[in-house]
Amino acid sequence: MSELTSSPFAAHIGKHPGEPNVMEPALITDPFGGYGALREKGPVIRGRFMDDSPVWLVTRFEEVRQVLRDQRFVNNPAAPSLGHSIDESPLARRLDMMGLPERFRPYLLGSILNNDAPDHTRLRRLLSRAFTARKITDLRPRVEQIADELLARLPEHAEDGVVDLIKHFAYPLPITVICELVGIPEADRPQWQKWGADLVSLQPDGSTTFPAMIEHIHELIRERRGALTDDLLSELIRAHDDDGSRLSDVEMVTMILTVVLAGHETTAHLIGNGTAALLTHPNQLRLLKDDPAVLPRAVHELMRWCGPLHMTQLRYASEDVDLAGTPVRKGDAVQLILVSANFDPRHYTEPERLDLTRHPAGHAENHVGFGHGMHYCLGATLAKQEGEVAFMKLFAHYPEVSLGIAPEQLERAPLPGIWRLDSLPLRLG
Repeated sequence: MSELTSSPFAAHIGKHPGEPNVMEPALITDPFGGYGALREKGPVIRGRFMDDSPVWLVTRFEEVRQVLRDQRFVNNPAAPSLGHSIDESPLARRLDMMGLPERFRPYLLGSILNNDAPDHTRLRRLLSRAFTARKITDLRPRVEQIADELLARLPEHAEDGVVDLIKHFAYPLPITVICELVGIPEADRPQWQKWGADLVSLQPDGSTTFPAMIEHIHELIRERRGALTDDLLSELIRAHDDDGSRLSDVEMVTMILTVVLAGHETTAHLIGNGTAALLTHPNQLRLLKDDPAVLPRAVHELMRWCGPLHMTQLRYASEDVDLAGTPVRKGDAVQLILVSANFDPRHYTEPERLDLTRHPAGHAENHVGFGHGMHYCLGATLAKQEGEVAFMKLFAHYPEVSLGIAPEQLERAPLPGIWRLDSLPLRLG
């Protein structure tokens, strides 16, 4: 836990008795139990964000879904309806602590993730062409090919019969797919993986990591503009050059940054967490092997049971709102706790039990792992497909695969709101 205790945010823990801070070790090392206990105290709990700012923690399934679809709660901390500047937001304060130079801040503060309608709608429409159901379906043979190639090479990386699935499969699969979709050259992809790891750590060096990424994307745009193809980067360049009002320079860079990072980090740890879950639940793994048609439902259950994202980014009340009997005032920050919602016994029968058949085939999504409402994960269809392919191919290539260490020895990064393995040692059998 040294990474946690050395974080500049750790100094705020315990300052406000009775108001849990998302940095508290109990909420990071055991988010299922920690946030579960808060959920049973109430659907809306007063707490503290990493920077010690007050926040409402929303813990139950119905209330989390309610906020996700309620447009009175906005993502943009500088929305005119809030009555304060973005410089007063927790996001801006975090960027201050990371030392991000002022000229680079618009690229992060203006992300599609921090926008609301109509800007969010405009930007999402430009991106959605790359993530249509038909395009993702057409992409599947290539995803399977990449998975086969990576899995065939796993024995080359084994040491004493053990190979790290995170390093050699769970990360390379989604980053290869999203980089091909966007148009990131193969030689640059290891650097993107390193940047992604830096940004989810508690102490990313904002003075160098962000600027390097942004300058890199500018260089990619300059190179691609002279040789446009059919990738997403080329489509965004065309949209910008045809009509600058549809997409600004800053928005184009920010969209590439967001898509590449979001398009591999979450999926990598869905694959890692999901593999560990299946290997420690042999009855569920046998069910999957015996009936591959369960795969789509299995991915949903794994996203619910061990998904890598345990909370959303902050939202803000644009007006006074009564939320489950709690008065949330205009401008108040709200943190949606996905992990407690996905284990809410008011919504699920035996939520702590992993059940790959829990989600009825063909029915609407019955969890909030990918969000809900207008900010529902744009790449969810791709992530689900990559999960299906990863699990199908892994157990087809290596039907006798097993954990290389005891389950209790698996180590996770001590990060608030993120559930990810540092490594996943496997014996391929």
